[in-house]
Amino acid sequence: MTAERIGTAVVLGGGGALGAAQVGMLRALLDAGVRPDLVVGTSVGAINGAVLAACPAAEVADRLESLWHSPDAAEVFAAGTVARLRELARTRIAAHSAEPLRRALVAQLDDRSIEDLPVPFQCCAARIEDAAEHWFDRGPVVDAVLASAAVPGLLPAVRIGAHHYLDGGLVHSIPLGRAVELGAQRVFVLQVGRIEQTLTAPRNPWEVGVVAFEIARRHRFARDLATAPDGVEVHVLPAGAGAAPQWNSREALRYRDFSAVDRRIDGAYRATATYLEGVVRCP
Repeated sequence: MTAERIGTAVVLGGGGALGAAQVGMLRALLDAGVRPDLVVGTSVGAINGAVLAACPAAEVADRLESLWHSPDAAEVFAAGTVARLRELARTRIAAHSAEPLRRALVAQLDDRSIEDLPVPFQCCAARIEDAAEHWFDRGPVVDAVLASAAVPGLLPAVRIGAHHYLDGGLVHSIPLGRAVELGAQRVFVLQVGRIEQTLTAPRNPWEVGVVAFEIARRHRFARDLATAPDGVEVHVLPAGAGAAPQWNSREALRYRDFSAVDRRIDGAYRATATYLEGVVRCP
């Protein structure tokens, strides 16, 4: 594939409820005059990225904050134990229904197709039948985002056509490489704070799985970052202090923690705005 030259790409990685930090990062980017020519996202980054690609720049951050504060978003990330057990008993494969997330997305994106969005957008999902990385670049945007965000065990696999899809983080958690492959010359990477923490060897049984998960989700991004071609300008935006709990803390296991949304948005905005000073040349 011959890549076309694309000016600025925004890459949004996965991270569940920690993805609230990306809302603050996007507000800071847009305030600094950055306008993407391409948006690439995975999992929660596909949710935030789709709104960025679909909406006028002046509305993006407010729309995202509305989405993150909606009852539907709270139901996705913070459903109670009884509700989760009931849903798991009903489906046998997922602790959460995808319907609240679908409602939240439809409220922002309607029934639009990816190819009709004002800014080119792609999101990644793992295709089950052939264990393949799949990039959605056309078709209904809500269906594509639901597929990209279908965390195994938490949300059900999404069927689109003849195939079933799970969370894109299984194959490409922070898809910098995709933006470079598509020809981006300047890339802003919106991560959620995990990669800012150094891993150490596990000392407790429950840390073994966490370390394995972090290695699996980080290694491809580290390779993409190290092998970015000369002339491609890459900015990994800071998520701010405390955006993600320390990887080996028990808090890191609480994927349903939705109480820190405002703190993560505000902290990421301040950290990113500071980083962008002197970095971004506004038009």
